[in-house]
Amino acid sequence: MNAAPADQIRLLEVQALDLRLSQLAHKRTSLPEHAEIDSLTNDLAQLRDLLVASQTEESDTAREQTKAEQDVDQVRQRAARNQQRLDSGAVSSPKDLESLQREIVSLAKRQGDLEDVVLEIMERRESAQERVTELTDRVAAVQAKADDATARRDVATQELDAEAATVTKDREVVAGAVPADLLKLYDKLRAQQGGVGAARLYQRRCEGCRLELNITEVNDVKAASPDTVLRCENCRRILVRTSESGL
Repeated sequence: MNAAPADQIRLLEVQALDLRLSQLAHKRTSLPEHAEIDSLTNDLAQLRDLLVASQTEESDTAREQTKAEQDVDQVRQRAARNQQRLDSGAVSSPKDLESLQREIVSLAKRQGDLEDVVLEIMERRESAQERVTELTDRVAAVQAKADDATARRDVATQELDAEAATVTKDREVVAGAVPADLLKLYDKLRAQQGGVGAARLYQRRCEGCRLELNITEVNDVKAASPDTVLRCENCRRILVRTSESGL
């Protein structure tokens, strides 16, 4: 394949722009904010699970407290009715009086036991409420950090995308001046060779594979016409001659 020396030099410009696009793409996917957001997102998920569990516990203890208070109220009401019957003199039978008095004593003990249960439930509910408040604050704090990291990532991404758009336009302009067959070969080699399809020959060394040409290869390059598109014998990339090739 033949191509004017200027077109071959222009191919190095295309290569430089392609390398910059690759660098920008890598930088975009490697922004530190990505890992930060992932970590914060995981933290948020765990905290929200804990928050839901604490809210459920608080809700359960609230219902438990209501039920226990109702039990206390029922015992209290029954004890009050029995006391009222006792005080009214409506019960005249000694046996019935004794039975009523025993029940009043039993209800008083039962009421005391139930009130202790209510206090225990209230303590558990208060603890659950404190946990809910703590976790709510922690979720809000982590969410704020995640929002900040997301905003920083978006700004950095927009800047990189803007530069990539500019480089892409520049690449289109430069590549448009390169002969189609040469550009096609370059693109094919670039896909095969890790993103580098053309390399400069600098001081008798291929900048693609970093290997120095032997004397036979140097003589072949010297003998080749300036229009000849050379290939590195080692990496097979397009080898572009410049004034610094050391020939």
